[in-house]
Amino acid sequence: MIEGIMVEGLIYGIMVLGVFITFRILDFPDLTVDGSFPFGAAIVAILITNGFNMWFAMFVALCGGLLSGVVTAIIHNKLKIPSLLAGILTMTMLYSINIRVLGNRANLPLLKSETILTRVTAILQDVMPSEYSILVFFVIVTAIIWALFTLFFHTDLGLTLGALGDNEQMVITQGVNPETMKIIGVGIANGLVAVSGAFTAQYQGFADVGLGQGIIISGLASVMIGEFLIRTNKIGLLALRAILGSILFKGIMYAGRYYGYYINMTPNDLKLITGILIIISLVLTKFRNIRVKKRTFL
Repeated sequence: MIEGIMVEGLIYGIMVLGVFITFRILDFPDLTVDGSFPFGAAIVAILITNGFNMWFAMFVALCGGLLSGVVTAIIHNKLKIPSLLAGILTMTMLYSINIRVLGNRANLPLLKSETILTRVTAILQDVMPSEYSILVFFVIVTAIIWALFTLFFHTDLGLTLGALGDNEQMVITQGVNPETMKIIGVGIANGLVAVSGAFTAQYQGFADVGLGQGIIISGLASVMIGEFLIRTNKIGLLALRAILGSILFKGIMYAGRYYGYYINMTPNDLKLITGILIIISLVLTKFRNIRVKKRTFL
């Protein structure tokens, strides 16, 4: 049980880092996530089932996510369409593209194909049970992604992306093109989302065009939950708390699924729980900001 929560939390934590980039760092509300998540799953599934190398399939999934984000940013920049609408347009188009990628099917099973996770469990089968080997693998993968994420946002390019979200005009006065920065930032964010979707397909054993339904809400909830775990403004800890928020969110969803029957709750109510969590987080954040401002004036 705990292993499953941890594994799902870490897999989705990669997606949450992407959501964190767009919503918190760039201040760019992006709904492309609901399309790029299953896009990554679809790409890795069709390539693996057709005999391609599994790591090559992951790389192509990453590139597919990057391209999705780039398209959204270009629609926003060149057509002057609001970021929310640009994301919705890309997400809508990706639904049809995902079906095409899956061979005009709504889903594609991976149960008979060798994936990264089946390879990992086969290598470690004499050392530990499969559920623990998968957990160890995702701890390592997430730690590597977290380290690369932290290093990137300590580079000049990463610092510029952070400054863009805080004060776009300041970035312009420094001679940096904000449109280029948005393309890079939104592209990287959706690349992470697609990688998460690709791992999800391998973990669940299938890719489905509906995998991304409501995924942006889960990502937002995880980001907001994480903000109550650690109070910091250091990018490494900000990224870490987003991942921890993802794990805690999955734990809350698990509790809702398996213990909700005591209050007549069904799996159909999980979206309601997610929405309530976000509302509560927003309200608590508002009150916390008011308290901080009062202390500042005092």
